[in-house]
Amino acid sequence: MRTNLRVAAAFVTLLWFAVPPCLAWESWGGDPGGSRFSSLRQISPGNVGQLVRAFEYRTGDLTARSPELMRRTKFQATPLFVEDSLIFCSPFNEVIALDPGTGAQRWRHDPKIATSQRPANRYVCRGVTHWVDDTAPPEAACRSRIFMGTNDVRLIALDAKTGVPCAGFGRDGEIRLDVGMALDWPGEFQITSPPAVGRGVVVVGSAIGDNRRVDAPSGVVRAFDARSGEPRWTFEPLKRDGIEAGHANVWAPTSVDDARGLVFLPTSSPSPDFWGGKRPGNNEHANSVVALHIETGELAWAFQTVHHDVWDYDLAAQPTLARIDTGGDQRDVVIQPTKQGFVFVLDRDTGKPVWPVEERAVPQNGAEGEALSPTQPFPTHVPPLTSQAISTDDALSLLPGLGGSSCERQFSEARNEGLFTPPSVQGTLVFPFTGGGVNWGSAAFDPVSQILYANTSRAVHRIKLIPRAEAVGFNPPPGHDFGQQRGAPFAMSRAVVMSPLGLLCNKPPWGEMVAVDLKAGKILWRSTVGTTEDLAPFGAPLPWGAPLVNGLAVTASGLVFTGAMDAYLRAFDARSGRELWQGRLPVPGVANPMTYLWKGEQYVAIGAGGHSEAGTSIGDSVVAFRLARPGEAPTLWSRSIDRPGGRFVAASSVIALAIVVLVIASLRWRRRRRRIMQS
Repeated sequence: MRTNLRVAAAFVTLLWFAVPPCLAWESWGGDPGGSRFSSLRQISPGNVGQLVRAFEYRTGDLTARSPELMRRTKFQATPLFVEDSLIFCSPFNEVIALDPGTGAQRWRHDPKIATSQRPANRYVCRGVTHWVDDTAPPEAACRSRIFMGTNDVRLIALDAKTGVPCAGFGRDGEIRLDVGMALDWPGEFQITSPPAVGRGVVVVGSAIGDNRRVDAPSGVVRAFDARSGEPRWTFEPLKRDGIEAGHANVWAPTSVDDARGLVFLPTSSPSPDFWGGKRPGNNEHANSVVALHIETGELAWAFQTVHHDVWDYDLAAQPTLARIDTGGDQRDVVIQPTKQGFVFVLDRDTGKPVWPVEERAVPQNGAEGEALSPTQPFPTHVPPLTSQAISTDDALSLLPGLGGSSCERQFSEARNEGLFTPPSVQGTLVFPFTGGGVNWGSAAFDPVSQILYANTSRAVHRIKLIPRAEAVGFNPPPGHDFGQQRGAPFAMSRAVVMSPLGLLCNKPPWGEMVAVDLKAGKILWRSTVGTTEDLAPFGAPLPWGAPLVNGLAVTASGLVFTGAMDAYLRAFDARSGRELWQGRLPVPGVANPMTYLWKGEQYVAIGAGGHSEAGTSIGDSVVAFRLARPGEAPTLWSRSIDRPGGRFVAASSVIALAIVVLVIASLRWRRRRRRIMQS
């Protein structure tokens, strides 16, 4: 028994040091490998109910910019805790540094991006990247740097202590990227995720408007010297042998293994998304995890998760680097969750699957001119994080005649043969939808417990191919995306399948947090996350979950924090999945939370700005919580009204009371009048 205990203790110690303890939050994903794990323990399942708001900082965008402009924003930034400051970017690429304890602004840099460009993916900045030049003198300007990519295609370097542009980087602290071709409009090409940096090289991807044209901009990844800004290398993921296409870009956050000198890129689909007749074959290295030598840009390996993608199943999530127990040994791996809900676990040195991945036959008979892959890769060890099939039995039906029949009809009228059913002129159900499974928020991994945590979304898209002749002058119905797909014989329309009541047509839950034991290949628990409070009429807080494109953070004390489409930061018990606490936010926090230690106190912070594409309320805040100090305590208001459903119950109670008072007053008035009449 003692021997077993010694072995177990040694193993836990090994796992603990496999990921350096994160007392700060120095990278977008907590660490360069995106584990989103913190070794902090001060806030625990036993005291999380004592959290109080430490501060709320507002960028000022909500008052300084027009409502129309704010309706084109997504506040998805995760602050870094570096140089004794919280540093983040606004949707308009303003970089802001705050005092970690009070939220007071320390410095601010405004690159003054144009707000007339209408970016394809809206105004968004998921975060910035920190890097220290160890070769520079300790007090040298820009020894500690912040890198950021912008919506108007610039790479900017700032002094992390002052916010002043690094004069020696590019031209006056910035580089304007050369897209390499004429854009259809200025916002077709942008940078939305933080750059990667390692071994003195900064790497930047791009986000490109979908479904506009076959000959779209390419997804070239660019690397620059982190000190001077001089170009180092470029890498185009998509092999262009005998095909006509663009994209396969890297819009999601990337990961770095500095010891190996590797950068890991999650690539997207080729253009256009839903018809691939001019790009026959598997389209390597689109829809792939690609490992490059960061100093040279040379390919180390690539693993493709979707062949010849015509479903917009690009890799949206940052690859997570971890050291895991596979049952026979410990291996350094890359964990890649996908929109389909799959989890691929790959050897970090070779890219080969740690557990078997099967090529399985998938539906065929695509649209005219299409040449589908007959098979697709399916991981066999780790089960899918979300369901992958939908039928009329799964249609939402609240009351007969109030949505059920409509949802059933929409499901039955479309082509639906399960996962990887090809797009069609009839209309095809895509489930999980193109924003489903695990999105840009990615997953979190606890290196001690060896458990992976991920937020997932469940909704249904209806994709319809529109013959070119019918696409001329096509006016899409409200709520439908429309893409010309110029150069293809079909345009396309895409819409989330909704009921007449404005609810998702598939039965809830619509958003879940999932915990997975990777070694055992077993789902440990699922918990519904979020309510319809910020989306439903009258703020009805139906506890059905909400789509979760954002990610989470896990702590060594056994807590998992996440935001959602309603206005709460939540804490879950990492062992059981039980929801333990909710902290009210001014608007939904559709961003990744982070945690840090400042002057002996642990804080949890999240960007709360809403999500314009999802239809939530819009804001411009960063909110932080900490444990109540002596003499402080959560207020009665925070324990009652500031809870999911609290406002709805309070408002309903006031209305009900008002009705009762009016009824009593009316009865008394009638009685009084009757007496007067009788007298």
